[in-house]
Amino acid sequence: MNRKHIAALFVMLGLGIGIFWWEAKDINFNSLVSTFKGLNYFWLAVAFLSILLSYGVEAMVLHTLLKRKGERKFGWWEMYRIPLIQALFNAITPFSSGGQPAQLIGLMQSKIDGGRASSVLLMKFVIYQLMVLVNFIVAMLVSFKSVARHFSGLATLIVFGMVIHVATISFLLMIMYYYDFTKKMVQIVLKPVLFFLKEEKRDKILQSAMSSIDSFYNESLVLKREKKKVLKASLLTILQLFLYYFVVYFVLLALNCDHVNVVDVLVMHIMIVMIVSIFPIPGGSGGAEFSFKTLFAGFIPSPSGLVLGMFLWRFITYYLGMFLGIIAVSKKPKIEQQVANKSMERK
Repeated sequence: MNRKHIAALFVMLGLGIGIFWWEAKDINFNSLVSTFKGLNYFWLAVAFLSILLSYGVEAMVLHTLLKRKGERKFGWWEMYRIPLIQALFNAITPFSSGGQPAQLIGLMQSKIDGGRASSVLLMKFVIYQLMVLVNFIVAMLVSFKSVARHFSGLATLIVFGMVIHVATISFLLMIMYYYDFTKKMVQIVLKPVLFFLKEEKRDKILQSAMSSIDSFYNESLVLKREKKKVLKASLLTILQLFLYYFVVYFVLLALNCDHVNVVDVLVMHIMIVMIVSIFPIPGGSGGAEFSFKTLFAGFIPSPSGLVLGMFLWRFITYYLGMFLGIIAVSKKPKIEQQVANKSMERK
């Protein structure tokens, strides 16, 4: 991590503290303490376990896409640290833009070729986006009318989030199946948008865009060939997402809200994930907390319970990943001996 990343980390921690202070400032401190003491710590532990397993399943997705016959075995820490690194850099960069490059560096630290690592991460990204969209569509079919009826303002944000995801997936599919047309379309769209920039900078942006499209298209050919891997990775990604979505349900159980319907809670959490994705602030800070309060106020009767639930949910799904990511960045895998042993076997 460089100074810029460290500064961003402290800014996001400071912003988080500020948000929770604002939400809790009108609540009696003794009431918060009493609510905390009354927590069901078994379910709170399950919530922590659920997110840790979610990272583990994501590591399995990565391992599935990387695994090849005749190559050395990847250590568990090599794979597990990559989702943690992603969680950290997603949390401190706008629109979670830093996660992909950080994962690439993490894989290259494991002596994995940069081109291959980029290919695998691209496949992982496409699969993840598709599975998020599938889960969201199912959630909308199950319970969107109820959400739209009770939270009309929030429903607009939910639809906007869905539109962004659909547009992203559609663009990626266009590259895969309509490569030449997509390149021409991007050039036509970008040229007037970049008209006011200097020619040198404009050409650099256009060249970078075309290079990214070419790279994605080449890797999409790999994606089409590896159908079994893609299917297995897709099923694991669904499991990963559900382990993440279930965190909020376990937090509600920890708050002794035993009356909640698990399907309704999962649908609400899926909606929050979709809303957070449209906020440019790292981690969707502000938007995530507002969405939680709006959607779960009906599940948690007391103001102190609502604020504590929001804090626990946010810590487990967001801040914990940041802290674990710092450990993952600092603790690099020791693989030199593994690589040497594999080379000796080949000889």
